[in-house]
Amino acid sequence: MKKLSIMALSALVAVGSIAGYTVAQQKINDKDLLNQAKNYFQPLPKEIPAPSDNPTTKEKVQLGKMLYYDPRLSLSGVISCNTCHNLATYGVDGVETSLGHKFQTGGKNAPTVLNAGFHIAQFWDGRAKTLEDQAKGPVLNPVEMSMPDPNLVIERLKTIEGYVAEFKKAFPNEKDPVNYDNVAKAIAAFERTLVTPSRFDEFLKGNTKALTQKEKEGLKLFMEKGCASCHNGVAIGGTMFQKFGVVKPYPYQDPNDLGRYNVTKNEADKYVYKVPSLRNVTRTYPYFHDGKVWDIREAVKIMGETQLGITLTDDEIDKIVAFLDSTTGKIPEDALKMPVLPPSSPKTPKPRI
Repeated sequence: MKKLSIMALSALVAVGSIAGYTVAQQKINDKDLLNQAKNYFQPLPKEIPAPSDNPTTKEKVQLGKMLYYDPRLSLSGVISCNTCHNLATYGVDGVETSLGHKFQTGGKNAPTVLNAGFHIAQFWDGRAKTLEDQAKGPVLNPVEMSMPDPNLVIERLKTIEGYVAEFKKAFPNEKDPVNYDNVAKAIAAFERTLVTPSRFDEFLKGNTKALTQKEKEGLKLFMEKGCASCHNGVAIGGTMFQKFGVVKPYPYQDPNDLGRYNVTKNEADKYVYKVPSLRNVTRTYPYFHDGKVWDIREAVKIMGETQLGITLTDDEIDKIVAFLDSTTGKIPEDALKMPVLPPSSPKTPKPRI
């Protein structure tokens, strides 16, 4: 009996030693994983840096939020920025291509506006360098908001007393602050507040417990398989342009959609698109520039085949998707609160349906 007790005690000590080693080893692995991740990614700052000619102010953000939600920036009076970049659904509209003026549809899937200010450029083909440039485009696009020119936009705004007052507060040093450039500046200022910190950011800051074991395994695969060679940086993407179909053609590619070539006219830019951010990606379906893929697992599978020339197993895909879901962040609460918009006046130009 005494011998059995000693053997049992020895076994417990051995098990304890093994368990202790496992915990210690796991901590070392977590530290190594964190250090490896820091080579590719950075945690989100509280706000997107603003250009020197458009510093972010409280008044500008307030005006920009109102304009972002206001359908009167469209010819019909029914389409706003939020229509296609719905903040309640993580900055997208959840359709292949957005529905615009007179039920027309655009040629590209609407990318999320969340964290967009971290990108190298805006739109899939990168034709807009800044958020300010991007904000001007859809308002005047005949397929989207369809305003015929900036003059009608400003005419509407100048006949709305509440907006005139808001523009004066946002741009106090300007003699005539209600102008199209300032419309774009205000919207861009608001969009720079749309930062979505996630559990992955907590991990990058040193809290290795912020991710589950499966998510860590997915992160490790994401880096080791080569995904992070393009999807990196603060936004986990958005830092470069890349051909879609490096190793194998994208199965749904429209041969007439030439991507960045339409901007540069460079043969090498055919079927080249901006690498999208993967933050909140499990919530921003459907996927890719054409919105043809609805299942995140199929999207990961396609990326492995077309870009990396590898066939990912179901288990690998599940783990990578688990990691991607850890980047789902919190949308700023104030941005989600619908603003009360100033009323039109009898002089405000009427919508044109």
